[in-house]
Parts: sequence; structure tokens; C-alpha cells
Amino acid sequence: MIVKEYIEKNRDRFLEELFELLRIPSISAQSEHKGDMVRAAEWLKAALLKAGADKAEVMPTDGNPVVYGEKMIDKSLPTVLVYGHYDVMPEDPIDEWNTKPFEPVIKDGRIWCRGANDDKGQLYMHCKAFEALVATKQLPCNVKFMLEGEEEIGSKSLYKWCEEHKELVKADVILVSDTSLLGWETPSITCGLRGLCYMQVEVTGPDKDLHSGLFGGAVANPANVLADMISKLIDEEGHITIPGFYDDVRVLSDAEREAFNKAPFDLEHYKSLINIPNVQGEKGYTTMERTGVRPTLDVNGMWSGYIGEGTKTIIPSKAYAKISMRLVPNQDFKKIAVLFENYFRSIAPDSVTVDVKFLHGGQPYVSPSDMPAYHAAEKAMEATFGKKPLPFYSGGSIPIISGFESILGIKSILMGFGLDRDAIHSPNESYGLDNFYRGIETITLFYKYFAEASK
Repeated sequence: MIVKEYIEKNRDRFLEELFELLRIPSISAQSEHKGDMVRAAEWLKAALLKAGADKAEVMPTDGNPVVYGEKMIDKSLPTVLVYGHYDVMPEDPIDEWNTKPFEPVIKDGRIWCRGANDDKGQLYMHCKAFEALVATKQLPCNVKFMLEGEEEIGSKSLYKWCEEHKELVKADVILVSDTSLLGWETPSITCGLRGLCYMQVEVTGPDKDLHSGLFGGAVANPANVLADMISKLIDEEGHITIPGFYDDVRVLSDAEREAFNKAPFDLEHYKSLINIPNVQGEKGYTTMERTGVRPTLDVNGMWSGYIGEGTKTIIPSKAYAKISMRLVPNQDFKKIAVLFENYFRSIAPDSVTVDVKFLHGGQPYVSPSDMPAYHAAEKAMEATFGKKPLPFYSGGSIPIISGFESILGIKSILMGFGLDRDAIHSPNESYGLDNFYRGIETITLFYKYFAEASK
């Protein structure tokens, strides 16, 4: 009870500190925020030291820095490595925000700000859980922190950093809060993540923009061509048409599909949550399956020609699109990138030229539900939510998680506290105050149960 009392006593201060971190616009995708990335890293270093870490440092990488911290109380005890990321998505489109994107506001019991959930709010729960355990002299194991600034752009620098610092981050398990719950009344632990393959395509027609009256009908319009090519990537039944795309996908048995669909899911609530008239996807699969255990292909952005105010009658010289594919276990993002490029080039008419670039990717990840760390997370969540959490396969991706296993040989436990309504990656991102405080309490219990299970 003493740990819970400490959290309650300091809840206002915890929130004020989180707000300081949220105000730093640490957008890794935009080079003009390079200074903000360093500022956020230095802020977290100071926060870890203040929370009770024996040491903390901002360590350089080929990209944005990694914040490393640790408290080693006894080398004979188990060690938990906490992973999180301090970079956030761009705030665009800014005019759709109801508040300033980087000025946190509390309304309706929620924190409204970019990064409130993903991942600053969830990352900071770990800092405060650690502080509560240290301050009350209840920390039962060693703790290390590895906080990066490139998750939203693929964690490219962290792979190399991990290779170079294997001994430094040696641990028994990696603890991550960068995922969501099935619902506030239905706690869950994420046991699987889809992989990611992210591509950018460029279609070029004439060497400059042309007058659409003088040249229209005689010259290929790259915007029209690109739209037609994209339409050929998925057929009418929601099946991805890239040859070989499904070759390595493991088909679930009827029993596995039945078990997967037992998780509570309200389709009407799902539709109302995002204000859509109906769902759409691969024929023959439920919405839960489409977003959890089936691969997908989506256009993330398209641009071409004139999009300013008024009119400008042109045939644009170029058209672009960013396209991501979510992958399931056994699919390899490197293989998928090659298959995508070969197919995309093959469907291009000879009136244009095509360039295809691989931007970043990561392998799918599965976390076993029979290891001590899972059982510790299960007990911790059952204690704070009042019911046993369900194992859950998320449709999202955290590419570096599979990298941790291949490079460091350490499994990860994905114990997130977000909800669908949090609108991560979108305007008006938010995070519930209840989620934040319950997350802190649950994390402290994870350490207790993990240490007990490791004796």
C-alpha cells in the first residue's frame, strides 16, 4: 500500500512533469526539430536521475540520441530493461486540432496533446513507477532504461546502437508500454505485433508541368496513372494482388480463428468511434482478424500537381505516394519490399517512368504467453483492473521489438494502457488520466511479481 500512497500523494507533480515533456515538439520525421530531439533526450536524462537512477546519459547514434539509465541494486537479481520512445508524429493537419498540438490541456478527464499517449505519456508512467519504488525502498530488481528518438521513423539508428551496446543493455526481459488495451473494461496484453514495410513511389511523365488544354489527351498524366496503379494493388475482395505476397502467411486453423474472435468486440461501437457507415476489408475475415492477424496494404499519402487556392490547369510532371504494408508472422519485410517494387514497376504503362524507394520496415513479433514475465504482467493487470487480461494480437507495428530479439536475444512484454479513442498519429491525440495513473500502479506491481517469479 505504501507505493500506492506515494503515487497518490505525488499525482499532481507527476502530471506537471509530463506536461513539460509534452511541450517539447520532438518530431523525428522533420529535420527542423533536430534540436528538440536533443532537448527531449536531455530532459529525460535529468528525469531519470531525479527519479533515482544511479546513472543516466544521453548517448549519440547516427541519428537521434538514445537515453540510457540504470539502477543496479544487486547483480544476482533479475534485470528489467524498459524501452520507450520520446519522438512523436507530426501534428499535421494542424487546422483539425481543437487545442494547440504541443500545449497539453486537461478536459473530460483526458490529456489532449501530441504524444499524450504515443509514447511520452506511456513512457513517463515507467519513470514514475520506478521513482515510486525507489522512493519507498520497494524496488525488487535491477532496472535499465533505453529511450529512443526514432521509433516513428523506423528506429534505424537503434539497431546499430544495440549491436554496439549488447553488454550495457543486458537484461532478462524488455518491458514496453507502447500498445493499447482491448478496452477499459477488457484489459489485455499484446502478444503479437504485425511487421511493417514502408515504400515511397514516384511516377514521372513530362519533364515539366504542362498546359492541360494544349497537352491533355496526348500525354500521360502521372497523377491519373498513379491512381490507376494504386487501384490495381488490391482487388474487389480486399485481396492484395502482388504476386507472392501471401506465400509465407501462415493460415490459422478454424480453432485458432475461433479463439481469436472470442475477444469482446462491438462492431457498431467501432464504427461510431471513427464515424464510418460500414467497415471494409479482406473478404472472409472479421474486423478483428483484418486488423490483427492478416496482412494489409494502405496508401498513407499522395501528392501531385497544384493543390493551392483557386485553379491552375496543368498536367503535373510527377506524382508521389507513400504506401505501407502491415505484415504477419513468417513474412519478411525485405522480401515484401522486393515483391512490391517488381510488381509496381510491372503495372506501369510505357508512357511514364517509375521510381520505387524502400523507406523503412521491421519484422512481425510474437511474445509467448507462457514465460514468467507474461505471468507477472497478467497478475499485475488483474490486481489493478479487477479481471484477468486477455492475450491480444495487435494490428500495429513496433519494428524494433523484433530487432531486440534478433540482436539482444531478449523477449519483450508489451503491457500498454492506451485505448482506441486516444487518436494516436491523428489530430486531437489524447490519453486518459485514469490510464496514466493506473498504468503507473500496474507497472510497480509487474516488478514485484516478476522478481518473485524469478526466485
